[in-house]
Amino acid sequence: MSQDQGLIFAILVATMGLFLWGRWRHDIVALGALLACVIAGLVPEQQAFAGFGHPAVITVACVLVLSHGLQLTGAVDALAHRLLPANAGPMLSIAALTGLGALLSAFMNNVGALALLMPIALQIAAKQGLPPGRVLMPLAFGTILGGMTTLIGTPPNLIVSSFRAQSGAGPFAMFDFSPVGIAVALSGVVFIALLGWRLVPKREVASAASFDTGTYLTEARVKDGGQAAGKSLREVEQLLDAVDAQVVGMVRNKLRLSAPNPRRILQADDVLVIEAEPEALGKALGKLGLTLEAERKRTATADSDSAADARKTSKHKPEEAHKKNPGSDDSVLQELLVRPDSQLIGRSASSTRLRSRYSLNLLAISRQSHRSIKRLRSTLIERGDVLLMQGASDDIAEFASDYTCVPLADRAISIPDPRQASLALGVMLLAIAVAAFGLLSAAVAFAAGVLVFMVLRVVPLRAVYEAIDWPVIVLLGALIPVAGALSSSGAADLLARLLMEHVAQGNPVVVLGLLLVVTMTLSDFMNNAATAAVMCQIALSAASQLGVNPDSLLMAVAIGASCSFLTPIGHQNNTLILSPGGFRFGDYWRLGLPMEILVVLVGVPLLLVVWPL
Repeated sequence: MSQDQGLIFAILVATMGLFLWGRWRHDIVALGALLACVIAGLVPEQQAFAGFGHPAVITVACVLVLSHGLQLTGAVDALAHRLLPANAGPMLSIAALTGLGALLSAFMNNVGALALLMPIALQIAAKQGLPPGRVLMPLAFGTILGGMTTLIGTPPNLIVSSFRAQSGAGPFAMFDFSPVGIAVALSGVVFIALLGWRLVPKREVASAASFDTGTYLTEARVKDGGQAAGKSLREVEQLLDAVDAQVVGMVRNKLRLSAPNPRRILQADDVLVIEAEPEALGKALGKLGLTLEAERKRTATADSDSAADARKTSKHKPEEAHKKNPGSDDSVLQELLVRPDSQLIGRSASSTRLRSRYSLNLLAISRQSHRSIKRLRSTLIERGDVLLMQGASDDIAEFASDYTCVPLADRAISIPDPRQASLALGVMLLAIAVAAFGLLSAAVAFAAGVLVFMVLRVVPLRAVYEAIDWPVIVLLGALIPVAGALSSSGAADLLARLLMEHVAQGNPVVVLGLLLVVTMTLSDFMNNAATAAVMCQIALSAASQLGVNPDSLLMAVAIGASCSFLTPIGHQNNTLILSPGGFRFGDYWRLGLPMEILVVLVGVPLLLVVWPL
């Protein structure tokens, strides 16, 4: 063993130890490993940060932005409610949910796919009388399985493809992962649906620590030619039942109706007063293509009292009024709790001149006591009310400070836009098609998609960079040169030789299975992208020494890196369900171990058939 090989082994062992220790974040550890390699002379200084311009890193960043656009516009949420069965037993519900999670994660970030479907999973658990964990764990595992089926499904696939390109064979195509990946994912989903979900331990979930805002009352206008126009109120209520929302009032031609006749036919410009949970508010509006009343007015002229307000002494200069649009790209949704000593108590949105003074919209009010069908802008605010405000974050903070309100924790409240949702889905499909047919590389195709999102404002400009998981980007950019040092120092060849001679004894099939198992085991305890970067060099060296097809071994690494089922730290999706499912660290192996055994039993034979040695 040479000095360089000893140094790279020492750095890798220390890096893996720090990954397992978990005291420092993965990106910090990876950056430390990169700098250690540079200082040790294993990576030239001029190439130290070349990994950050690597196509795999660019593609991961772009996919995160595109996934955020699909989530923000409500495109995936609408798809979920169309594809999931409304009335089914536990087995069919879990099968449909897990299958949908796998399908979505094949084309978008699997963490985003899980985040989108988690509220639906919790609804299914409540409806079926199941512990939340028995639905959440199958969903999490399904989204992990789906990621292995396409090039963009998960970062390890992009890493594997980049190593193949560096070897001179060119990158893998969009659907090269599909033959084996789909079969493994399908077998996993079937196993979970038939038996696996029953293996998940029953855990009681602690009560949520966050503030319970109750239900919102908001106003939504029926659009001319929209889905609700021409339907009876009874039909609308039946559709809203599916998302736990209801109509509690109606306004037509300034006439307020507290108990409108269910047979009444809705007309364009009718205003419905809808009651819904915070997370269901967007779904309720998207279900019927309704427009928020406050949103409809945001392009209109200011409230009639704005002129009088401009003449009054205020810290806002008159010429600053209306510079910001409450529905502009810089706007956010924020919940504000009205404190008992707030100056808002007894006042309405109109009297506080939200638009003219603060450039804000009041979208909805949540009230724990009684409900009122007064127009939202004229409803008198009470102590303990929760206001859903739309506007620039600075303006909301200023308003909260002026009127003694408490900003609540951020919640995933989004108002879907059917037009933007269709646009986002179309851009995503076009980018996938361009990459799949080889017209452009994946990095360029998805970067073009992000540019279209930005130009057409599918994703607010302020949210583009927020959508990128920067620790993952730093992790990938830092570890790619480290993995290169593993190859250039000859350490990968040495490991591959030891693996073949002392364990596999020169049998290529045993090497294939061993690579899959070792990669899977490592990814249970350290970041799967980091695992893929390290194991790819070993796979290429093993293939070279055995004289076999390197694609088989690289695909084994790709599958193994995508199958982290034993621990809550192996994959972000496992971590996300830890608290909502009430799980302990040792709960995952009960379903995870059978899953990993199934992956080996299905994956190895398929690899030998699809990618023969």
